[in-house]
Amino acid sequence: MNTMSTRRQFLGIVAASPLIALTAKVAPTPRRFFFTSQGKTAMMNADGSSLRYLAFDVPDQVTWQPGGFFPDGHRMIVLSMEARRDGPGKPFDEYYHNTPTHIWIHDLDDGSLTEIVNKERLAPFCTPQLLLGDERMLIQVVRDKVAQTFNVNLDGTDAKAFTQPGEGMPYGMSLSPDGKRVAYHLAGPRGYEIQTCDVDGNNRTLVQQLPNHLYFAPEWSPDGEWLVFQDCYSAKDPGHDWSDLFLSRPDGTEQRMLSKGQSIWFAATYGTPENHSGGSNVPIWSKDGTILCSHRLPDSKVPWEYQADRPDTDHYNRDYKPELARGGTEIVRINPKEDSVAKITQSDPPVWDFRNSESPDGKQILFCRAETGDTPGIWIVDSDGKNERLLTKGVDDLGADHPRWMP
Repeated sequence: MNTMSTRRQFLGIVAASPLIALTAKVAPTPRRFFFTSQGKTAMMNADGSSLRYLAFDVPDQVTWQPGGFFPDGHRMIVLSMEARRDGPGKPFDEYYHNTPTHIWIHDLDDGSLTEIVNKERLAPFCTPQLLLGDERMLIQVVRDKVAQTFNVNLDGTDAKAFTQPGEGMPYGMSLSPDGKRVAYHLAGPRGYEIQTCDVDGNNRTLVQQLPNHLYFAPEWSPDGEWLVFQDCYSAKDPGHDWSDLFLSRPDGTEQRMLSKGQSIWFAATYGTPENHSGGSNVPIWSKDGTILCSHRLPDSKVPWEYQADRPDTDHYNRDYKPELARGGTEIVRINPKEDSVAKITQSDPPVWDFRNSESPDGKQILFCRAETGDTPGIWIVDSDGKNERLLTKGVDDLGADHPRWMP
């Protein structure tokens, strides 16, 4: 693998003379981001140049997914999976978690790939959930169809139970700015609820839980004073297509809704039966304390129609009816202090904008855009809504998803 140009290398450049060092203007290192397409991970500059698909020479690994970055900004977690063990005649809930997975550290400076969490391995299916600094991480382990989270050293040793078997599956995890607390939603016997706790799983606080509501993906505000998460009224929306935004202090106080009418696109379903993808949309905090999310246009309807008589394990055991679809979504900025909503993206005719990601300097926003019945491309727009443009539609224009900025 070729070594990538990085900020560390850039800062190591020495000017030819003191005079040049004082006067020469050096072009800044372009911002980069990752995305996924057709089971591959790619990297690209924010101006659309230098597209590169990461190709790791490791036998039997079918898909690769980017994970979180280390605090140094030069190393990242990568998850690979072998061929899925579910399929025709092998139900998802019984066989998928028999798929062996592998967790790696990829160094962006030297191109190296080092497997981690491979000592004292707890199960074949093991996925990263949250980095806790440079030494430990939270991982999800599935054994006998029961999921459990552990706090482990990066090599997999010294595993300590973060949750207990049977109490539910925590995910959608977010680390507080001071690195001391974790917010997550717990899919358990009472449904989906929001909790916070210490990084070792102790000192838990129930932030929100109500019957017939699905609470999902809490995110800490930049100052650590608030959580924002989604509230899907699942009693009336069993397909989990839509939600509202909920604001709360981390201890569960001062709660209020930031939207109304289930107006946030939650479980994104898009594409065609031959080429579809998906995954939950989550709101993100902007650097300025506002919140970015995918907002529903009035009376919008997705082309994938939920069927109450079928198990909907992956949001695609539905009927595909593009002729009944209408409307779309836009990326908006919600200001919780002013209760205001400002559009960032808009299109005519309407399309589906989602999966927003803000650049580290707060100046640009990546997002996905898909027309009804089409696969998404990755677009970029200035934070004020100007200069909207397409960057890529992925491998063979078959779709690109999950954009994420490099630190």
